[in-house]
Amino acid sequence: MRILITWLINALALLILPYIIPSIQIRGFGTALAAAVVLGLINALIRPLLVLLTLPVTVLTLGLFIFVINALLFQFAAWILKGFEVADFWSALFGSILYSLISWLLAWLILGGRSPNL
Repeated sequence: MRILITWLINALALLILPYIIPSIQIRGFGTALAAAVVLGLINALIRPLLVLLTLPVTVLTLGLFIFVINALLFQFAAWILKGFEVADFWSALFGSILYSLISWLLAWLILGGRSPNL
């Protein structure tokens, strides 16, 4: 049940993004649900490997390179899915940051301060 709630929260966060960043487009709720799944899989499978491979760069940039990784993976998810469009790198960067913040805020509001294990 908790996974379904987290999935819906992440989809809702994706639906909010185009209102804040116009260069990110999501066709509808179904696309947002699919994008939430794709982003979850990418973050679970690909992101740890990229973080490990880029560890020296991440250390040199004091962890800021993680934002670049997140933006590239966010843009990769948009490239995979039709109906989810991210115009450029900067949109992906700000979109990935806002997606994380909105997801966290919605989870905190809906789940009453308990961590949704994002």
